[in-house]
Amino acid sequence: MNRLSGMLAGGLALAIWACTASPILAPEPTWETIFDGETLSGWTPKILGQEAGEDSGQVFRVEDGELVVSYQSYDEFGNAFGHLFFSENLSDYRLRFDYQFRGQQTEGGPRWAYMNSGVMVHAQAPETMQKTQAFPVSIEAQLLGTSELMPGRTTANICTPGTHIVIDKDIITQHCINSETLAQPAGEWVKFEIEVRNSELMRLKIDGEEAFALTQPQFDTSDGDVERLGVSGFVQNGYFALQAESHPVAFRNIQLMRLEPST
Repeated sequence: MNRLSGMLAGGLALAIWACTASPILAPEPTWETIFDGETLSGWTPKILGQEAGEDSGQVFRVEDGELVVSYQSYDEFGNAFGHLFFSENLSDYRLRFDYQFRGQQTEGGPRWAYMNSGVMVHAQAPETMQKTQAFPVSIEAQLLGTSELMPGRTTANICTPGTHIVIDKDIITQHCINSETLAQPAGEWVKFEIEVRNSELMRLKIDGEEAFALTQPQFDTSDGDVERLGVSGFVQNGYFALQAESHPVAFRNIQLMRLEPST
């Protein structure tokens, strides 16, 4: 074989290899556990009336491998609204956990906060909250329980502190919008999941069934906290935080799946 023939043969072999070689694929996203069942490492509390990182009454604690909201050290609620922030600013992800309401509401808690918790999504950073600020600017996936005192309630509702949302192409400025998914009584574990895609989509599921979907979350520029932060436009990323609103609630199996940015 002469030199030219050898070069042509070699080139043909490379072309064939390039066409037949398997493409290098990005690894499939996987679930990772973000609560170790022993500590609150990687999480930051923000309690009304306290600085970020302080939780003098241990509203958020670990008990028997569960992340628990408890006001045992409080004689009365005293507006000690609280949020426990995961440490990372995220834009595209899925979050899932089980939640369970239990026990009695803390004395002095507002009626609407009975068996009421939630996860705040695309929230401002905890250190940017004012000491007297009760709720972070965010989109709240509201989690409720039901009983004879509050019959027929739904869960996986949406509330919007400092934000608006779009449903079926309409901008919704109402503070809370209910789903059609019935809440469960105290003592029942409920599986919650949310998929977050930047400012394009948020989809909530309860026990594997879709409960709520919204698009284009955006800042409410008439809100005082939003004005102070100096932000506007679509809410594209942020922190997520579990909520404490006077009623004991437990969380377990808290897992995160990081997603590639949507195109």
